[in-house]
Amino acid sequence: MRHRWGHKKLGRTSEHRLATLNNMAIALFRHERIETTLGKAKALRPYAEKLISRARQDSVHSRRIVARALKDRGVVKHLFDEIAPRFAQRPGGYLRIVRTTPRRGDGAEMAIVELVERREDGGSGKGSGA
Repeated sequence: MRHRWGHKKLGRTSEHRLATLNNMAIALFRHERIETTLGKAKALRPYAEKLISRARQDSVHSRRIVARALKDRGVVKHLFDEIAPRFAQRPGGYLRIVRTTPRRGDGAEMAIVELVERREDGGSGKGSGA
């Protein structure tokens, strides 16, 4: 039985796991789509969705709680000003996990984590390259 297994440990100490989730959440909110292993993606989803839910209520208190986790003022501003308003009418389920092909080096299961309602330009912030 799997009762009360709080979360995936990801083979890390609690501090390292929290730092990993924080960094992945920053990358996700900055680019709106990241590729990572399936286990990390499944651990990231509830963590990031709670931050988006908190950002939907734009108050000083909410900004401070989110800023405590994300540690990047630009990403916090982007989350509150651009991402959270897109999900104002959605009651949850802000992220999508899509499995991709296994990683070439070690065969790890890979997945893409992306916001359900992404920007139309792809969200990478880079030029078109053409």
